[in-house]
Amino acid sequence: MDSLPPTTHPPASRPPGLLPGRRTAVCAAVVLGGGLALAQWRGGRGGRGGWGGGESYVPPNARTAREVESHSTGTPVWTNSPGFEADTFTFTRVRYRHSGRRGGGWQTDTPDSDLNLSYRLQQMTSMRVNPDGRYLWVTDPDLCRYPFIYIVEPGALSFDPEEVLALRHYLENGGFLMLDDFWGESQWEAMEEVLQEVLPGKPFLELPLTHELYRSVFTIRSKGQVPNVRLGEQSEYDPEHRTWELPDAREVHHRAIFDDQGRMMVIATHNTDNGDGWEREGESDYYFHNFSEKISFPLGINIIFYMMTH
Repeated sequence: MDSLPPTTHPPASRPPGLLPGRRTAVCAAVVLGGGLALAQWRGGRGGRGGWGGGESYVPPNARTAREVESHSTGTPVWTNSPGFEADTFTFTRVRYRHSGRRGGGWQTDTPDSDLNLSYRLQQMTSMRVNPDGRYLWVTDPDLCRYPFIYIVEPGALSFDPEEVLALRHYLENGGFLMLDDFWGESQWEAMEEVLQEVLPGKPFLELPLTHELYRSVFTIRSKGQVPNVRLGEQSEYDPEHRTWELPDAREVHHRAIFDDQGRMMVIATHNTDNGDGWEREGESDYYFHNFSEKISFPLGINIIFYMMTH
């Protein structure tokens, strides 16, 4: 990954695709550094050491990731200037009911993935970022306040008719959805079936590496695969060890849905686990430097920065 010179995106009253009434201060983001050179995060709010499964326990009434115990090595803490708390980007995770298909649930990798990526976004750009994050159902009236939403393990996704309509309204009115951490053709087909209900007639298209998203902050030249942390650690000692979770999940895909004006509404990162790359960065030097630092953080930052400026 090449180092990039400082890049400035001038502020605008409403950049294309932003929700009406949305705060625009974060859209005047400026890259602070060149290449991605991160110190590995360890410490902060105490955690469980990361030896459990992917899903955390999220209290039923939790509204933010900050209310949930760390599932890895602790989460960073930061504050924003008094009076500007509302002028921040918020990483917003969607709650959903499990369909019974193979895969985890909406709690996978939280809170660490949400808060670690939020911290890195604030660290590597001049965007001010909410230090708490947010959890929402797609039918929550507050959804329209958040331009970016994230769904993990969407191979197990299930929406009722009211949720389908709510998500369609959100996306068609300027919202953006990222789908991540699902593997193999069966999980892809299950997710695609749901998204076709939400956006009928809008197909997923493979993003070429020439797309502007791959140059928005960091230069990304390949669609790297992020394994879960255990497979990643094993690959340190066996370079031939697999990084995919299913036999038909060897090739990484980044596919997107666009509206009729060409605005990206949805991106799906398939056969890769960016969430583990964000969550587990403090558990293994090898995993951090080869997967978190090189793949998952640059891609996550690029996606959010591109979405906020387009």
